[in-house]
Amino acid sequence: MAVLAREFQRHSGHELALSYGSTGKHYAQIVNGAPFHVLLAADAERPRRLEAKGLAVAGSRFTYAVGTLVLWSPDPSRFEDGARALAGGDFRFLAIANPQTAPYGLAAEQVMRRLGVWEAWQGRIVRGENVGQAFAYVKSGNAELGFVALSQVTGLEAIGRGALWVVPAELHEPIEQQAVLLIDGEAARAFLAFLRGEQAAAVIQAHGYAVP
Repeated sequence: MAVLAREFQRHSGHELALSYGSTGKHYAQIVNGAPFHVLLAADAERPRRLEAKGLAVAGSRFTYAVGTLVLWSPDPSRFEDGARALAGGDFRFLAIANPQTAPYGLAAEQVMRRLGVWEAWQGRIVRGENVGQAFAYVKSGNAELGFVALSQVTGLEAIGRGALWVVPAELHEPIEQQAVLLIDGEAARAFLAFLRGEQAAAVIQAHGYAVP
C-alpha cells in the first residue's frame, strides 16, 4: 500500500491519508459513521454488505487483489510439508488471524477443518487481531509457525524465508480482496481508477498477490 500510495500521489497530485487495520474493525467503524472515502478490504463480504446497506456507492465494488495463504515459520527446519506439520502437531503455538474479523483467519480455519485438525489444536492457537499481528507472533518467536499472507513473506529474501508451505487453493474459499467507494469525490475515484490499472497491478503482483 505504501508503494501504491507513493505512485498514485506522484502521478495524480492527490494525497492519501491511510488508515491500517483489520477488515472487520474498519467495517464496524464505517457502519458507525467513520468518514472514510475508500475501503480496501481483505475480503469481498464486507464491501458487499456496505453496498447492500447503502453505505457505499452502488456499482463501485471490484476485486483489486487475490490473497495467497501460506503456513510459515522463520525456522527453515521447522517443516517440509505443511499438511504433515499440522497433522503431527510438533509445535507449542500456531498463530492465525481472528477468523471472526480477518479473512486470512477464516481461510486458516477452513484449511484446518478440512485437514481435520481444527478441534485438536484449539489449545495451541494464538489469534491475532489481523494477519499482520499473526505474522508478528511468528516472526517474534511467540508462535513457532502460523498462517500468514504470502505478501508478508515475499519481502524476506534478505534474511531467508524459513519454512514455507503455500496452501493449496482448494482447501479454502478464495481470498478475494475488494475495494469500494464509500464517499464520492474526485480524488477517491481517481485512486480507484489507478488501482485498476496496469501500473498498480504490477505493484500488487510484485508483493505476493494475484490480480483478477
